[in-house]
Amino acid sequence: MYAVIETGGKQYRVEVGTELEVELLDAEPGKTISVGRVLLVADGDDASIGQPVVDGASVSAEVVRQGRGEKVIAFKYRPKARRRVKKGHRQELTVLRISDITLNGKSAAKSAEKADTAAKGERARLEEAAAAQAAKDAELAAKLAAQSKTPAKKAEASTSGSKTAGRKPADATAKAEAKSGAKATAKAEPKSGAKATAKAEPKGKADTQAAAKAGTKAETTTPKPAAKKTTTRAKASDAGASSDKPAPKKTAAKPRATKKDE
Repeated sequence: MYAVIETGGKQYRVEVGTELEVELLDAEPGKTISVGRVLLVADGDDASIGQPVVDGASVSAEVVRQGRGEKVIAFKYRPKARRRVKKGHRQELTVLRISDITLNGKSAAKSAEKADTAAKGERARLEEAAAAQAAKDAELAAKLAAQSKTPAKKAEASTSGSKTAGRKPADATAKAEAKSGAKATAKAEPKSGAKATAKAEPKGKADTQAAAKAGTKAETTTPKPAAKKTTTRAKASDAGASSDKPAPKKTAAKPRATKKDE
């Protein structure tokens, strides 16, 4: 709901809670005054127009403070007469805050309060609903997190159990192998040491005899190519010796008789 009022020779469109500056009124700050000249009152699609004032309509306002407006400069001069006049003016004003608009017993302030309370109630209801929904979402998230953690823990436990189960036999086998190896070496060392030394000696002798026989065979077989070489050398020396002998002298060939000579 809004209204059009007239005060100080000017018209103003006002609503509940509107602050406006009007011409100076004889009222102290903090007091409530009633503006008698209401020219129009509109409530939604319904409007009441006064001729010139709306019957049964009134606007109440609270005086906030008394003040002065901005300075206005008035300058007058007359050319070629050396007349100059400069004046400054600040209008006295009263600041009003509209508290209520009434028309035929209907109050705009009361309807605004009802709307505010309804809006606050709706806002509070929405906030409560949002808080409840947030709490439900948090509970659901916590449940899902707990459910996701439990399978992970079970999987970790199963994997750790399988690892430990797989390690125990290996450790046991390793320990058993170490024990059996130590016992076998401890038992085999005295026996095998004596037998190995006893058996190793004849084998070594046989090896030396075999090596000696092989050496003799090699020695006996190696001179054969040397003998061949000596024979070749001997032949070469004989050939050299034969070459050293003086070659027989060639006799001159007797001339043959030809038919011309005869």
